[in-house]
Amino acid sequence: MYDVTAIGELLIDFAALSSDSAGYPTMKANPGGAPGNFLAALNAYGARTAFLGKVGGDAFGTLLVRTLADAGVETKGIVTDDTVFTTLAFVTFSPEGDRSFSFARKPGADTRLLFGELDLSLIDGARVFHFGTLSLTDEPVRTTTQKAVAYAREKGKMITFDPNLRPPLWKSREEAREQILWGLSRADVVKISDDEVEFLWGITDETEAAGKLLNEYGVRLAMITLGPKGAYLANRNGGGGGGWPPVDAALAVCPPVKPIDTTGAGDIFGGSAVARLLKTGKEPDCLTVEELAAIAAFASTAASLSTQVTGGIPSIPSEEAVLMHLCTGNA
Repeated sequence: MYDVTAIGELLIDFAALSSDSAGYPTMKANPGGAPGNFLAALNAYGARTAFLGKVGGDAFGTLLVRTLADAGVETKGIVTDDTVFTTLAFVTFSPEGDRSFSFARKPGADTRLLFGELDLSLIDGARVFHFGTLSLTDEPVRTTTQKAVAYAREKGKMITFDPNLRPPLWKSREEAREQILWGLSRADVVKISDDEVEFLWGITDETEAAGKLLNEYGVRLAMITLGPKGAYLANRNGGGGGGWPPVDAALAVCPPVKPIDTTGAGDIFGGSAVARLLKTGKEPDCLTVEELAAIAAFASTAASLSTQVTGGIPSIPSEEAVLMHLCTGNA
């Protein structure tokens, strides 16, 4: 049995370390892909996970599969395709550590995944099924993902979703919005950033955004990340007796850090939050305000600490480090 099975992209993040006088960067290769980061964080915090995806028959694909296996993720659902290359992402940073992306994905191996290639036993044996929108940008992986989500829902699995908006990968903003809204309408638990909320609806207030997710899209737990300001978690129970809007007890702030690389921080937030949710043994809409606040604090701390190390999976802090930071009052 697995706690969480995810479908999606595995790729190499080339992160800029420095640049020469002409502006050309020296780059370091890191394992990447939001679902892989998400699952690795879950494993780091005690969950059992499995991955469904495709990599190229190349050195980077081999490295990625090995990295996930080393992180404790079940990799038998990863298909290797010798006809396409593993997707590459090139990440450059502002002085504040914020990222800009360029992709080599025309096509990338992750976009070529077919439904018939999925090991459905990895969905059958999981409590939760997770997906994001990078597997909705292109065919045939879009249809594969949609069928996999439908299959998981039919099997009664909890569905978690991360929009993970990357504008350069979409043909248009309208298409991106359409596919994100489709994902929201299928999800029980959503991790979404304040930037993505503003992209979808022009909303800048997290309480209003949470109300939209819960009341209009049927989401059972809304997790809105606010960058360095922290995160806001809400469910129908989180307002006290089913009232609305939820109280601010579910708002957590990030510990002060000096970020050098924010790559994967949102994925680490999502993975650590779902790990803490699963540890409660409760349904997402049954969590109390106090439980929501505890999940938000843990996940915000894990994500913040991760920004002090380059890369996604390599930056995941240990559970002990997160708990120690919380216990010493630094969060």
